[in-house]
Amino acid sequence: MRRLLALAAGLAVLAASACSAPAPPRADAPQAKPPGPATLPAPTSPRPVGTTALHLTDTSRPDPWDPDVDARELKVTLWYPTKQRDGQRAPYMTAKEAELLLKGSGIATAPYNTLSKTRTNAVKDADPSGRKLPLVVLSPGFTKPMSTLTSLAEDLASRGYVVAGIDHTYESYATTLSGGRVAECLACDSDTDPGFGTGLVQGRAADVSFVLDQLTSKWKHSDLIDRKRIAMVGQSIGGASAVAAMVKDPRIRAGIDMDGTTYARIPKSGLSRPFMFLGSQEHVPGGRDNSWDRDWKLLTGWKRWLVLSDAEHQSFTDIPVVADVLGLEPLPGMLPAARGAELTRTYVAAFLNQHLKSQRQPLLDKPSARYPEAKFCPAVCAHS
Repeated sequence: MRRLLALAAGLAVLAASACSAPAPPRADAPQAKPPGPATLPAPTSPRPVGTTALHLTDTSRPDPWDPDVDARELKVTLWYPTKQRDGQRAPYMTAKEAELLLKGSGIATAPYNTLSKTRTNAVKDADPSGRKLPLVVLSPGFTKPMSTLTSLAEDLASRGYVVAGIDHTYESYATTLSGGRVAECLACDSDTDPGFGTGLVQGRAADVSFVLDQLTSKWKHSDLIDRKRIAMVGQSIGGASAVAAMVKDPRIRAGIDMDGTTYARIPKSGLSRPFMFLGSQEHVPGGRDNSWDRDWKLLTGWKRWLVLSDAEHQSFTDIPVVADVLGLEPLPGMLPAARGAELTRTYVAAFLNQHLKSQRQPLLDKPSARYPEAKFCPAVCAHS
């Protein structure tokens, strides 16, 4: 588990030498012009996207990481369809969040505020458009802010979903709370403790249930959400948390785990709601991580297990998209950033369209010549 958490904790997974200092240029060598700000890929649908942030406090439970705090504070970022095309684009993250993320990840190949300049596609605080739309909860990897799944969130919103991304406080290098306070990663001091992963996903499941309570009844735009069409998608420990949240909360109709080792125990009676594993070679049947093998047998409803060839742990996030401006070089043979984003968006949207919008998706029935990287497990990918 330590190896997987360490992998999730560092942007440096993109290059074996990412954390080492680059060789100084020769005095007579021309200085390379630094790249401009990173730009997230445009959403697949032309429908404009709005975004806003909510600061919520769960007074029914203490914070699991800070014993001096008797309530759980959360930041929730919402993306949704809007009619507003013009307006200020939302910031990707603040300069302080960017600094703490790069410092925590050991990245010293770019100015610490670099990621705060990343260009997004969503209009800040735009008025939502629509009614009774399906809701997708997003949960990021350990140490990562929710912003690292922005590209996926924007794409889903453009397709007609309300997306609620949760920053699980004290579980990432930086979370900006109400009033501009910045919470750092207290959980990082405990990640080698026995039972850490199990406790983490249970805490996240509680976060999700609280957020669902707030969004479906107390949020001023709650009529935007169809309470009967809710799904959860997460990356790494966020994906593992999708299993935990579904076991705990029957309101979540479907879920996706993107490359996350699972910890929550599924009851022996099984989990009958639709679920999809979407991962890297780490998660082939009989591979290094056997948690998917264990849980596959307990998924008793509609299910898929897809492995993307040449993907790595961060291929399902924005990190490969912003790697260039950080001075990180991808490993040879790794899935290109744009292709990784396309595959992630395509298969996540197909799953959600089928199970929240009742739109049958043949893409999920068999391998596709258009997307040959996607191997259907457990049979085919075990031998590919």
